[in-house]
Amino acid sequence: MNLIASQMFPSNGEIKVFGKAPYENRDVLKDICLIKESGTFIKDIKVKDALYIASLFYQNWDKNLAKKLVEDFELDTEKTFKSLSLGMKSQVSIIVGLSSRAPLTIFDEPYIGLDAPGRQFFYDSLIEDYSENPRTIIISTHLIDEVSNLLEEVIILHKGEVRLTGNIDDIREKAFYLNGSKEKMQAYLQNKNVLAGENIGNNMVAAVFDNITSNEKTAMESDGLNIKSISLQQLFINLTGGKIIKGGGSNE
Repeated sequence: MNLIASQMFPSNGEIKVFGKAPYENRDVLKDICLIKESGTFIKDIKVKDALYIASLFYQNWDKNLAKKLVEDFELDTEKTFKSLSLGMKSQVSIIVGLSSRAPLTIFDEPYIGLDAPGRQFFYDSLIEDYSENPRTIIISTHLIDEVSNLLEEVIILHKGEVRLTGNIDDIREKAFYLNGSKEKMQAYLQNKNVLAGENIGNNMVAAVFDNITSNEKTAMESDGLNIKSISLQQLFINLTGGKIIKGGGSNE
């Protein structure tokens, strides 16, 4: 994300944003808003001044949206950034990210310090504004299941490597747990991509990521096998070395 926003220089390879290299390229950078987990504001600046400076920087800035979000979050804009709680700092960052209306907006763990209702408010606000003002929004998160319904495309990274990338609906259709008789399971799993498996007496449970036809599903169910969808977070755990646990769940 820092590379995309030209806040780091690559040691090798190439990055293009809107078809151009972003490094020291004003035409590209004016259309990018990167919201970092740690915050990007001067610590002694007041919240109202931070928002004013942001309004000058982003050409698509929506002052009405910023004002509404400030009121919804009940933020005291006279406070300095350093005097805010961690959750309030995240609120300021979220306001800037959404109000920027930047064609490419990047959120890096934007909800640090927010409780569950606060995070849900962020998700709802993001979807509402995105539906009215479509643009590319990238969210980096470890709270995968919380944001899964927001996503169109997913990239799962593990130790610097891309483990999976694709459309969220396509991924969901291919990810499932299969549970049942070990003998019958083995026949169906021969040509499938099995991420993890565990024997439980005469039964077996396996996490599978592969295409499955309607005929295969019917045959599996006829043989007494249980098919259960894998959540995006469980899929992430299985792809990055997690193990199956009894009941078809997963454990890091």
